[in-house]
Amino acid sequence: MELKEKISIDEFDGKRFQIRLVEPTENEKAVLTHYLHNIHNGVSKHYKKDALKVLKEYVTYKTDEENLPLVTEDALQKLLFEVENVPFPTPDNYTFKFIDLFAGIGGFRLAMQSLGGKCVFTSEWDKEAKKTYRANFGEVPFGDITKEQVKNYIPNHFDVLCAGFPCQAFSIAGKRGGFDDTRGTLFFDVAEIIKRKKPKAIFLENVKGLRSHDKGKTLETILNVLRNDLGYYVPEPQIINAKNFGVPQNRERIYIVGFRKDLKITKFEYPKPSKKKVTFAKVKEKKVVPTRYYLSTRYLQTLHNHKNRHASKGNGFGFEIIPDNGISNAVVCGGMGRERNLVIDNRITDFTPETKIKGVVNREGVRKMTPREWARLQGFPDKYVIPVADASAYKQFGNSVAVPAIKATANKILETIGIEKI
Repeated sequence: MELKEKISIDEFDGKRFQIRLVEPTENEKAVLTHYLHNIHNGVSKHYKKDALKVLKEYVTYKTDEENLPLVTEDALQKLLFEVENVPFPTPDNYTFKFIDLFAGIGGFRLAMQSLGGKCVFTSEWDKEAKKTYRANFGEVPFGDITKEQVKNYIPNHFDVLCAGFPCQAFSIAGKRGGFDDTRGTLFFDVAEIIKRKKPKAIFLENVKGLRSHDKGKTLETILNVLRNDLGYYVPEPQIINAKNFGVPQNRERIYIVGFRKDLKITKFEYPKPSKKKVTFAKVKEKKVVPTRYYLSTRYLQTLHNHKNRHASKGNGFGFEIIPDNGISNAVVCGGMGRERNLVIDNRITDFTPETKIKGVVNREGVRKMTPREWARLQGFPDKYVIPVADASAYKQFGNSVAVPAIKATANKILETIGIEKI
């Protein structure tokens, strides 16, 4: 990356300043955007020291009328003000604070903000996901949460810890199954943060397979840490299916919630499934999609051959076409996440390939779902910005949480700890 040495003169807070147009590091952007996001509340003091160092490096205040060359570029201005000019800003009258760990592209944040929450810390290591997060929330997530430097930026006195933590395999056979047994896994870092910060409530999400992983010992260890080592009331985790909460996707995930024991909470009810059932037609693109989403004849034949080979062996593995009146399979990373969610769309009029394909565009109308359709399947509103290439977008939405299911469960958590929602 080429560093710019130009200087810009502008006004901010009644003072003249000059801007060195040099790109801050990712960590500096995280510190500065977190500071600016919290500039109107007490949390800002947690980031102030390091944020002011960044400002001092890139912004020099001027007390006199120096004749420096004026540059119209607004590199730092954009960084300073973009936090409030985003699709999903913090609610004006927020009623609780939360942190967003393993944030991905902000599925948890969308749900929590819609209930009146203020995010005071977020972390995500994937660079492409950070781009999407920043485009929608105006904030650059901190990086690797396993690093002590990153943990030190987490403020005190927030209400809810949210984490869609990855499930790393770890063996606990023959061991006590406590706090020490989770060392070396990402769950340990979540547990360490809970131990230090003691939030009122925790909300964890993971794949359904966590329940059966290592014959149930992994989940047993996690619950033992939360209940016995950390002192939280943790009701039995529940498998929640996104299709029961207003999106046409068969997506089962395990939700784990917990409450600090001094709150004396002894009962929690997960949300009941919604009676409203929706189908793929609700999220299907209203206009003709670009030709690049349609499969080539050769690729489609390969999928048929692959499915037939498995069928001959008694297996059900293979591609699947989702009808407009049906619901999709879970959207996941990897090719099969798309191949098991193909659709028929005969509105195509231009069969000229947009990319280098083997064969010609199929005439059966078989196409992949678009990233926007995947976003809708996960409950992301259409104003959610997708600033990355399709390959990254599929990965990001496949890794995300189903926002409506998260929101329904978060609503129950807030009711349980007595937090008013807006």
